[in-house]
Amino acid sequence: MYSGRRADLDAELRRKVARLKRPCAYPELPTHVEAIETHMSWVFLTPRHAFKLKKPVHYPFLDFSTLQARRFYCREEVRLNRRLAPWVYLGVVALTELSDGDLSVAGRGRVVDWLVKMQRLQASRMLDAAVAGRRASRPDAIRLAEILLAFYRRQPRVELAADRYRDRFRGEILASAEVIGGVPILAAAVQHAVPILLGFVDGATGLLTARATEGRLCEGHGDLRPEHVYLAHRPAIIDCLEFDRRLRILDPLDELAYFAMECERLGAAWLGEAVLARYQQGAGERVHPQLVWFYKAYRALLRGKLCVWHMAEPGARTVEHWIGRTAAYVDLAGRYADHLADG
Repeated sequence: MYSGRRADLDAELRRKVARLKRPCAYPELPTHVEAIETHMSWVFLTPRHAFKLKKPVHYPFLDFSTLQARRFYCREEVRLNRRLAPWVYLGVVALTELSDGDLSVAGRGRVVDWLVKMQRLQASRMLDAAVAGRRASRPDAIRLAEILLAFYRRQPRVELAADRYRDRFRGEILASAEVIGGVPILAAAVQHAVPILLGFVDGATGLLTARATEGRLCEGHGDLRPEHVYLAHRPAIIDCLEFDRRLRILDPLDELAYFAMECERLGAAWLGEAVLARYQQGAGERVHPQLVWFYKAYRALLRGKLCVWHMAEPGARTVEHWIGRTAAYVDLAGRYADHLADG
């Protein structure tokens, strides 16, 4: 029964994607539409706007399999992203079926799905593109840090018991190691970092415990990477993690260490370090370096796990691409773990 329902959902998704690739589906009648497939969505780009259609997928960490769920998470995506990109996220619009069976964005008829409507951003102005083109600057880093400082100050503190906070890291480290270890050529490398990270979680430093007990945790962005940062005349930070609030409850330092790790992977370690330094200065914190090394290593393993999952997806990127990306993350995790071990 389930496989039959899955087949029906896949067939219906193909119908929606085929229609949304056609300019006549949109009220603005664009000259062309570009379609991009991601892990959980299809994004349709017109010259002025971007429309995101969530796939009807069901994973252990999210469930978009019903129309009601997709509507809810479209609304959540808009609500949450307006915290850091209010002018980008324009709203939620219906995909409707007309009397002749055709589909239309914001048309009349039966609602068959929901789309997040966004202002289209120039890809060349995203921070990852600026890094690749050697156009990122220290003023960019300071500007981003100031935006994030103000954001974290606005967020109410979230209470989480210290043992639950540590358990989260322990569970994710073990899960990441299991997934990455399933790739034979990476198994030995990932096992180098894991005992060091678990030793930090269970060790006597008390640094993780202090972050929870001192009220440092808040509801952050959840997926702070250079490709989600737009630093033009109107800055915006997009694509927050909307599907699980638990994953947005974090230490701002963890989120910024994640960003710094991704900057280093792109060859711009200075950029992430500048943001981290400005944050600590502005927040009045003197953070132990071991905590930053731990957060970076933990995030590198987590990203490595996601890359392994991507290997099973259809698309233009090959298994070799994802193995290479996973290996880069595992290498970073190992180097950060070595710093952690050195004290």
